[in-house]
Amino acid sequence: MEISNMWQNYKRIIYFTVAVVLFILILLLPDVSPITEGNRTILLSHKGKISLAVMAFTVVLWVTEAVPFPIAGLISLALLTILKVDNFKNLVAEGFGNSIVLFFIGVLILSAAINATSIMKRITLILLYRLGHRPSLIILTFLITGTLLSAWITDMAVAAMLLPLGLGILRNAGAEKLKSNFGKALMISAAWGPLIGGIATPAGCGPNPLTIGFLRDLAGIDFSFLDWSIIGFPAAILMIPFAWWILLFFFPPENITLSISSQEYQTRINELGRITRKEIFVIVIFILTITLWILEPFIKSFTNGAIDYLEISFVAFACACLFFLPGIEVLSWKHAESEISWGGIILIVTGLSLGMAIYKTGAAEWMAYVLFGSIGSLHPIAIVFVITIGVSLMKVMFSSNTVTGIIVVPLLIALAKTTNISPALLAIPAGITSSLSFILVSSTPTNVIPYSSGYFTIVDMAKAGIIMTICASLCVTVCVYFLGNALHLI
Repeated sequence: MEISNMWQNYKRIIYFTVAVVLFILILLLPDVSPITEGNRTILLSHKGKISLAVMAFTVVLWVTEAVPFPIAGLISLALLTILKVDNFKNLVAEGFGNSIVLFFIGVLILSAAINATSIMKRITLILLYRLGHRPSLIILTFLITGTLLSAWITDMAVAAMLLPLGLGILRNAGAEKLKSNFGKALMISAAWGPLIGGIATPAGCGPNPLTIGFLRDLAGIDFSFLDWSIIGFPAAILMIPFAWWILLFFFPPENITLSISSQEYQTRINELGRITRKEIFVIVIFILTITLWILEPFIKSFTNGAIDYLEISFVAFACACLFFLPGIEVLSWKHAESEISWGGIILIVTGLSLGMAIYKTGAAEWMAYVLFGSIGSLHPIAIVFVITIGVSLMKVMFSSNTVTGIIVVPLLIALAKTTNISPALLAIPAGITSSLSFILVSSTPTNVIPYSSGYFTIVDMAKAGIIMTICASLCVTVCVYFLGNALHLI
């Protein structure tokens, strides 16, 4: 054990050294010639080169986890300040001062409040009782349940909820680990369902509000909660039958009949007890939050702009405060504090600062043109598909959904401005795809949770995940292009 720890320490030192060397090499590179595109000149400035060096350094730390994600982000903030890419106050204001941070905190508190009650256990139990009669239907039920729940609370929490339910079903079925196709398909569905649902609304996962924030700050486009959901929800629903078919094709379940008996269902419902006062408050506040998110543009229009503050971040943190009011008190602050991923928040705010620095120095425009400049000549539907596939492949390399969004979205917004394409047409599919990690177990904790059950291997998930990635890219392409165009969102 001690030798293993020593080797891990040596590896982290080596990775950190590689990051430093790469950082220095980029700084020492000679200045590149300006790129002329029509009447435009795309120049990589000195500050732009520094910001690219900082980004490369930080990405190596993120990918290798030589230091924790949040610390790598903070180091990048320090380097940008020391090397005078921007002053410290501006960098902090663009990251820590961004309203998206409050949205993220509000959603995490909402998720903590839901997890503090038995609401989701009741919903999942009812769905399994009503729909789960055969292995194939139980797999479908897990995909549907995971999708619907993770549209509103973190996909990792949903996977954690589905895991014990799935294990109980597999034990009752006598499914053997690594041998049972039903066990493989069910446990992978416990990951895929939450991943799919994470794209449905801005509340689903980190890259969604991050993309909305970049669109607002870099392109001046206000993409509302409803705007995102109009594209994200249909895309998620469209993916479910593909995921179901793929899992049944690769892992045809054994010929067994399963269901939760009426007696077992009643026993579990009795164990949960009657619905509590806290659960009622959570349901009411949850419905209020979603209603305000969806109706925000209509309320603003109806009041002639008198009520213009109901944007997604305000609604998220204002409704989150309701959980702590006297007489309601669904949560204590100590409990909420322990449930909130403060490291995730630091990652997002430092990522916002880094992304803004890359964009403002012109480095994003230069890098985007070098990497993606040729896609501007493609048909818009082909552009969307290329982006979704490209980001999906990047997910294989980057070990965080948020990290992928931080790197890709500012580049694509810069590219959109260079090629006269709508920034939303490039940024939205990239933001959506950033959280779709179907191939590698290690890409997200949402995959690791069901993998820990021991029912499937890394290869099992990868072979099905490659096909699912292609199908998901097609679903995103169709919804972004056709719905986005029909509703004038892109």
